Amino acid sequence: MSGLVMTAQLLLALSILVFVHELGHFLAARLFKIKVDKFFIFFDWPGKIYSKKVGDTEYGVGMLPLGGYVKIAGMIDESMDKEQMKKPPQPWEFRSKPAWQRLIVMVAGVIMNIIAGVMIFTFSHMAFSEAYIDLDDVEDGIYAYEYAEKTGLQNGDKIIAIDGKEVNRISDVISTRLYFGNEVKINRNGKLMTIALPDTLYRYVMNSESMLLTYQNYPLEIEDVPEGYNAHKAGLRETDEIISINSQPVSLKGEYMEMLLKNRGDTLEMTVNRRGDPVTLSIPVDSSGTVGIRLKSKYPTTEYTFFTAMKYGWKDAFESLKANAKGMGKVFSGEEKARDSLQGPIGIAKTFGGTWHWGRFWMLTGIISMVLAFVNILPIPALDGGHVLFTLIEMIIGRKLPDRFMEIVQTIGLIIVLGLMILIIGNDIINLF
Repeated sequence: MSGLVMTAQLLLALSILVFVHELGHFLAARLFKIKVDKFFIFFDWPGKIYSKKVGDTEYGVGMLPLGGYVKIAGMIDESMDKEQMKKPPQPWEFRSKPAWQRLIVMVAGVIMNIIAGVMIFTFSHMAFSEAYIDLDDVEDGIYAYEYAEKTGLQNGDKIIAIDGKEVNRISDVISTRLYFGNEVKINRNGKLMTIALPDTLYRYVMNSESMLLTYQNYPLEIEDVPEGYNAHKAGLRETDEIISINSQPVSLKGEYMEMLLKNRGDTLEMTVNRRGDPVTLSIPVDSSGTVGIRLKSKYPTTEYTFFTAMKYGWKDAFESLKANAKGMGKVFSGEEKARDSLQGPIGIAKTFGGTWHWGRFWMLTGIISMVLAFVNILPIPALDGGHVLFTLIEMIIGRKLPDRFMEIVQTIGLIIVLGLMILIIGNDIINLF
């Protein structure tokens, strides 16, 4: 059942984003009175699930859920319609339009994905995150886990900026901005310092089951011990005060969280103060590092307004784009193995998870929208970026490139894209075992 849920989420996300992308091309083409022969969600190879012709355009859903396309009349694209290209150009064809109009048609899909990504992040903040913690309210600074201490960070440090850019929310720090960052500016007991970050920090975060840092550098206090969980079953109650874990004194929330993560699957000996008397309880820790204790949070939250959600939606969308671009750059440079880093449909579906959580669904959909924009604008023939590149060359040299040349590079581009798809999907299958 969980596999069906993962697949359904992936197909819904792709359907939305492919529709948005192709709608961009479609609207731009119609704006310049270019005929559009087909508008398909997913590829109609080897066949169609649904299609209907309205006016000059056939609208439909294809059987291959790896993208989608609009077939624009008079354009050398993935349809490779050579017969149409042999005929004289018509006023309503793509090839008869000036270069600047063709350029707009080509970038319209990418622009629509960027707009969609920003808007998804914006409304996700308002509908699901709802509020954020402002760093100005975090008077105790960070709690640095073991690896963070090795980088030079310490408990109580207040992170002010990452790579010279100011940070405002906790989520700005505990994010890819830090994991792919080069340096952080901190306030340590009133003294401003800059600490260089290791260029393998992202790798630690990806591969470690521990955490890097949190904003839980304040006294540990129990809020609730729900029934049915390990802590309640072991006898812990809301009025208890945690003194130590496995004979190690624990006073901060961050210390408590770190102890649990280090002891996943084990049983803790937790000593508590119960109305003045020490009581030791044996509490099993589950595989996720929890025992079923709800702890009190110290810092107030600030609700997102439409304007702050839009502001941070824009920042977060482009930060996700930047992080994915950096990650892809590390694969192409050889710093990371493609097998460990590249994900196809199976890997992305697993990221959505086996349960349907709308907040996670929309956040991942927003990230994928930005990734699609980035990938499509790469200067590879058969992708939008390839068409943009050749149109720009045409504008510079002042004449059109030969149709025969465009057909050849389009074929080469299709081979490259298909090869990458086979590599990525094959990598997905290998990673299942």
